[in-house]
Amino acid sequence: MADNVYQTVMERRSIRRFKPQKIPYQLLEKCVNAGRVAPSAANLQPLEYIIVDNDELLQQIFPLVRFAGYLDWNPGPEEMPRAYIVILAREEKVNTKYDVGLAAENIVLTSLEEGVGSCLIRSFQEEKVRNILNIPPEYTIHLLIALGYPAEKPVCEELKTRDGSIKYWRDEKGTLHVPKRPLKDILHRNKFGE
Repeated sequence: MADNVYQTVMERRSIRRFKPQKIPYQLLEKCVNAGRVAPSAANLQPLEYIIVDNDELLQQIFPLVRFAGYLDWNPGPEEMPRAYIVILAREEKVNTKYDVGLAAENIVLTSLEEGVGSCLIRSFQEEKVRNILNIPPEYTIHLLIALGYPAEKPVCEELKTRDGSIKYWRDEKGTLHVPKRPLKDILHRNKFGE
């Protein structure tokens, strides 16, 4: 793994295929703890978390999740996540969505530091997941984070490749390619356009 935060950030890719290896509960709890201490607007701390690592629940949730919209593809059952961290909030505050993003990034980076891959998911059958996990109606389910030991190694490349498309894609060997906009195309100094 990376020796510093920047290196870890640069190595992080969404993982959609996982090895059939359980993740220790203590590691999942460590990830939630990292999310818990993320910055929170006005320190309101509206987020709560559910760790899902029970095999039966994982089997129930897996078919309710979409993993790769651009590919119209989902992993097979043998490559399914070995845990989910569900981020939810009881009350919607003005900046809850920012809190979710900050907490999720802390969780993702902490898991990667421990060799666990992740995929942030917002495309899932919400009401069915709510029922399976007994989430009360006054809670909003903001995000599922799929976790597991990686069974793939996606590569990052500059957007200009492959006709400027932002869509990730798999090559003939099955490697996932993820186009990212070049720094020079998105960075301005002091004023817009400079």
